[in-house]
Amino acid sequence: MTKQKRRPESVLVVVHTPSLMVLLLERVEPAGFWQSVTGSLEWGEAPIDAAARELVEETGLPPAALRDGRIARRFPILPAWRSRFAADVDSNLEHVWYLEVAAPVDVQLNASEHRRFVWLPLSEAIEKASSWTNRAALETLLMPTT
Repeated sequence: MTKQKRRPESVLVVVHTPSLMVLLLERVEPAGFWQSVTGSLEWGEAPIDAAARELVEETGLPPAALRDGRIARRFPILPAWRSRFAADVDSNLEHVWYLEVAAPVDVQLNASEHRRFVWLPLSEAIEKASSWTNRAALETLLMPTT
């Protein structure tokens, strides 16, 4: 039986406090790659379900208050990860979600994915986030809500 290739669609979940302290996770591989909660959608899975699943898997936080950012960004898949996808796939569609928590809390990391976490003020988190889509999702927190 051959392993099914990964779906080229993912979620990014920005976890933050009302005072805009932001949770970032450092990936095991590559070391030094900082990000919000992320993960690929499984085949047949809706973005909200993937966001909830990834949030629990990567942090242990409950997903009840997830908010759809109504943002989807397409980005090229880096060569190091291309083998995970079908041969004709070269980009990924990422859906942005937000979770506000009352205050910074310890999270339960999935040790196979992340080595440590940190809570940072929004401006520092924007500087530390490794991907441009993650930085853009964080910058959205600076925009007034209507």
